Amino acid sequence: MTHQVHAFEPPERFVAGTVGPPGDRTFFLQARGGGRLVSVALEKVQVSLLAEKLEELLSEAQRRFGVKLPETGPVGGDNDPLDTPVDEEFRVGTLGLAFDVDTETVVIEAIAVGEAEVGAEAAAEVEVDESDDDEPADDSDDDLDRLRVRLTPEATREFIGRARRVVNAGRPPCALCGQPLDPVGHLCPRHNGYHR
Repeated sequence: MTHQVHAFEPPERFVAGTVGPPGDRTFFLQARGGGRLVSVALEKVQVSLLAEKLEELLSEAQRRFGVKLPETGPVGGDNDPLDTPVDEEFRVGTLGLAFDVDTETVVIEAIAVGEAEVGAEAAAEVEVDESDDDEPADDSDDDLDRLRVRLTPEATREFIGRARRVVNAGRPPCALCGQPLDPVGHLCPRHNGYHR
């Protein structure tokens, strides 16, 4: 079976976003450019880990290659909803990151869930390549669909800021146990199962 590579180098817009109410949200990465719109579904933990690893990648690129980085992303940033229609191209199994020294850009690659992962939860896995190679390398995933975007350090900072806001916009955590609070109540283990 043939695989598709949805490449946006660079995208007009690349964001993390959600569809659905808190507690029942589906997370997406969405890229738009050249009249195309691609949305891929992933887990909340993958979005959180992606933001964390991108921050580490930018810091390492600055340390190792002397790349000039913006201090922080814009305070407001892109808070617009996902573009519609939000049609899931595939579910992400693996995320790959690389820094291209020649163009001073970050390459993000979202790779579809493989056959070995079907039926099981996709692992919250992010592979980071800090070399000067411009594409994440993983020979075992060559026949899987993928979304590839190339971002400037400024656009990467904007993505990180929005991804963190999206992750933190869910249900507030219980002050005692840290589990998410449901609108109808919460059975807190710290209260021996009594509603809070």
